[in-house]
Amino acid sequence: MLFLLSLFNARQPMRHFVLLDTQERCCALRHSREQPNSGNWVEVGETCISWLGHPLPAGARVTPVVKHAQSARPLAA
Repeated sequence: MLFLLSLFNARQPMRHFVLLDTQERCCALRHSREQPNSGNWVEVGETCISWLGHPLPAGARVTPVVKHAQSARPLAA
C-alpha cells in the first residue's frame, strides 16, 4: 500500500551542496533536498571528494533559478 502511495507523492530530488570557508575552499560535502540554513553552503551540480581543501572549480556552482510571479496583464482599453 505504501508503494502505491509513494507513486503519487512528488518528492524533491536530492541536491548537492559544498561548505566553503572564508578562503572559498571546500570544507564539507552534503546531499539533501533543501539548502542547509547555517554556514556558507553553495549548491553545485555534482560533488567530488577531491574538492575537499581546495577552491571550487570554475563551473561547479549552480546558477539559481529565479521564479517570477505571474504579472498581471494590462487590460485592453
